[in-house]
This record gives sequence, C-alpha cells and structure tokens, in this order.
Amino acid sequence: MAEETTSMKSEGESGLDNLLIEKLGVKTISQSKEKIAAETKNWERADYSTSSVVELIFSLAAELDASDVHFETSKEGARLRFRLDGILYDVSEIPAAVYGLVLNRLKLISGLKINVTDSPQDGRFALAREDVSMDARVSTIPAEFGEMVVIRLLNPKTISLQLVDLGLREDDKKIADQELKRPNGMILVTGPTGSGKTTTLYAFLKEVQNPGLKIITIEDPVEYRLAGIEQTQVSKNGEYDFNNGLKAILRQDPDVIMVGEIRDKETAETSLHASLTGHLVFSTLHTNNASGAIPRLIDLGINPKIIGPALDLVIAQRLVRRLCPHCRTEKSLSAEEQNNISSFLQSLPARVKKPEAGEIKTFSAVGCEECEEGYKGRVGVFEFFEVGDEFESLINYGATEAEIEKTAKAAGMVGLQADGVLKALRGETTLDEVERITGPLVWKN
Repeated sequence: MAEETTSMKSEGESGLDNLLIEKLGVKTISQSKEKIAAETKNWERADYSTSSVVELIFSLAAELDASDVHFETSKEGARLRFRLDGILYDVSEIPAAVYGLVLNRLKLISGLKINVTDSPQDGRFALAREDVSMDARVSTIPAEFGEMVVIRLLNPKTISLQLVDLGLREDDKKIADQELKRPNGMILVTGPTGSGKTTTLYAFLKEVQNPGLKIITIEDPVEYRLAGIEQTQVSKNGEYDFNNGLKAILRQDPDVIMVGEIRDKETAETSLHASLTGHLVFSTLHTNNASGAIPRLIDLGINPKIIGPALDLVIAQRLVRRLCPHCRTEKSLSAEEQNNISSFLQSLPARVKKPEAGEIKTFSAVGCEECEEGYKGRVGVFEFFEVGDEFESLINYGATEAEIEKTAKAAGMVGLQADGVLKALRGETTLDEVERITGPLVWKN
C-alpha cells in the first residue's frame, strides 16, 4: 500500500491561485463519509493524483458550509474532520503515505515551505466553484506523528448578513439602530473565538455605510473584503500593530473606525479617546459577558473616568445551532417546566415581547437527510448592555462585574441565556442547545 500510494502523482511544481472545487450533491456528514469511502480505493492507483484527493475534501467541506477542515495526525496517518455549526465531526481516516502527499499539496497551494516541518507556518489559498469563491486560511504545527493542519474557510455568505439577519430580538434591534445613528461613541462586542463577533461588526459597518462617511478598519488579518470600506491589516513585523495602526488611521480623517481586537492598554486608550473626539468606534474584547468589559478595561490600565463617557454599548454574544425546520418535533411540557417558563417570562423587562401562555412551545432535535443531528445553521444569542450615565459612579469607584451586571439587569438588560431561552420558545433552537452554550439553565433573567 505504501509503495503504491506514494506513486500517486504529486503534481504541482508551482502553486495555484485557486483550488477548483465542484458541487457533489451532499448535505450531511454521513453522505460525505460515503463519498470519500467510495474514492479511497482509487488512492492506490498510480494515476490517481493528489489534487483529486484535495479537491474532493474541499468540495465536500464547501458544500456542507464547514467553517474549518482539520487534519489530525497519528501513527497510521491523519484523521480528517469538518467543523459544522461549531461541532467537529469525523469524516475519514487518511493513510500516512497519502497524507504526506496531501500535506505537500496543501503547502504548495498555500505558499508554505514544504521542507519546513519543525515549526508552525501560516498561509492561504482560494477555493473556486462556478457559484462561489472563498478564501482558505491555513495553519500548520509540528506534532509527534507529523504536521497537523487546520484550514479556516472564509465563506462570503458570512458577510452577506445584514443587521436584520443576525437574530436580534426586536427590542435589541431598536437599541442597535439607536446607537448606530450616533456620530460618535464606542460599541464593543465580546465573546470567545468563533462566537460571530466579526460578522456582527461587519453588519454594523454595512448599516452605517454611506457615501458621505469615511470608514477605515484595522484587522488581524482582513478576512473578508467589504466594498466601499478602507480595510487595513496589522503587519507581521509588528510595525503596524493595532495601536500604531489606529493612531495612523486617526490621521486619515475617518468618521467610523473598526479595530479588530483590543488587546492592550494603548489600543484601548486610543480607541476610547477616538470615541470622545468625534469618531464612531467598533471593536471586540475577550470577556465572558457584557458587564465583564468594564473590569477588563480597568485591568488593562484604563482610567475609569473615561470609560463611562466614551463607551455607549457592550454586546456579548454566542452562537447556538438552529433547529432544522424539516424534522423538528414539538415537545410536551411537564407542569414543572411550564412553571419554570412562566416564572422566567415574568422576570423579563417590559420591553421584551413575550409569547402568550398558549403560544409557549419547545421542540426537540431529531435529524434527517437535510441536517446534522436535527440542526442546520446557527443563530446568535445576545446580551445588550447600555452604558448609561447611571453607571459612571459604579465604574469610577471600581464596581465588581457582579455589581455591574446586577445594575444592568435592573436597568433592563436581558442576559445571554435568557435570549437563548426566548429563541428556544420561538422554535429557533432547543433548550438543550442553549444549555450547552450558556451553561445550566437558570429560570430567571
């Protein structure tokens, strides 16, 4: 097997601008497994090219809307996995000899050094199909049984989302609309990697975009291109980092600025001052919830007295899997569950539109030929923290995250989990999925 597979044509003495992929008519992981299994017998043929293996893998990944493709090495070869809607699924086992050729092919088309195997490398290539093209961002790292690879697929469908597509409740949408009409101020979006922060920021940029405004971003890296917006990215040598780049951008007479991420005191300070000097600033911060943004900024060394006047809105978000409309099944509620839901709805602020008693329904994920495990796609759950005047004294004396959250909820903030539960009661997701993403259910906002 090793000799025959190694004779597979390696191809590609030079790199490709695009990896050509095709539609294969698959909708689920199980169908993808069958498709690859049917091809594995051909891998032993001397005339079967490495390109065919790579094109098949990425044709399947693109058709399933996978966000990432993983190659995880072992003594026998590599395990191929796709991440769909935030969940990793096994797809195939690739023999070691075949994986070696696939790895070289991936390195070649993404501009990486084939002879470098003992240090991490980053590169990118493009996928092209008759109806779609997308960038693929490649990361390799050395491991015990050879290099592991993860490829992030940057689907342009992500940036086609408008503000109305994000999954905001009507009352939160009104808050967003109001804040985006301001000529200056700062909006922070918080959450872990992969929670949809960039998608939200891009939706904001498109919402405020008009010919009379100059909009500039600094990102690491620029993942998606937005027409009519000036986009820059930090440099690898560090000379153009978030802080230096932001200072340079401010000399370009912008009206709106997007800073990809606030990581240090200098960037945070410059961003906050920019919002105080007539600019509308969007950025992201790594905190678990919206109220945690205040202590985080103070931990970075920011003077509390400028946070209140500069910061207008903090949004925490996560992504939950969306129920498949083809196979979801309504659940009957026990008396205890009905009481829990009733108490929960009563704890919500008046601005939230609540389902009537007869409209309360929950659903189970079943699974069919159109979905994975009863889910298809994802929707955001959000927490909107409006930083009004009443928070300035709290911020100035160094209130804890718990104190800020308590005050924010008393002022009408709806928590992440509460927003998820409301989406479950509307049949968009399940309570199990909300619990998976936000933790054990607490039947109170």
